[in-house]
Amino acid sequence: MTAALDTRVYLVDDHQEFRQSCIWILEQANFQVRDFPSALTLLKDLARETPPARSCIVSDIRMPGMSGLELQGELSHRGMALPLIFVTGHGDVPLAVDAMRHGAANFIEKPFDAPLLIDAIQTALANHAPQTACTALARLTRRERQVLDGIMSGKLNKVIADELNISPKTVELHRSNLMAKLGAHNVVELTRVVLGQS
Repeated sequence: MTAALDTRVYLVDDHQEFRQSCIWILEQANFQVRDFPSALTLLKDLARETPPARSCIVSDIRMPGMSGLELQGELSHRGMALPLIFVTGHGDVPLAVDAMRHGAANFIEKPFDAPLLIDAIQTALANHAPQTACTALARLTRRERQVLDGIMSGKLNKVIADELNISPKTVELHRSNLMAKLGAHNVVELTRVVLGQS
């Protein structure tokens, strides 16, 4: 099963060779991949832009500086509900089990086969989709939600503007903001996100 091209994997590991190997595996499966040598560099990237609706993190559990478990805690503190899959050495399994108790999607022992990693990501995304959609929808302002309802009803911007007593340019601004928050680039993707929360 191949991934949609709008599915992004954030890969975090301090070993460059491991990251390069995983990038090759994931790109062959049509995932977008962004790789980071540390948890802190990932957090800086996530602070700059909203991840696509279908995104997950694959992270080593033991790293210099901020560990995978500390990353998990920081993501939770920031309210970032991205599925998190840990890759671990044999001795880290108890840590990974503890991480799953705190919400991690899965853990995989190194070394692993490509299909195992791809299946873990697909499963994490499938299980997480409704929660992601609900979380994203909850971030919309009241006006953005009204504009979204109009879009989902198939109404033109001008009609939505008339009904809400605002200008078409203001509708366009709300439309742009809500699509960014929901990680959608067009109405088809927007519909998938909205339907995914039910």
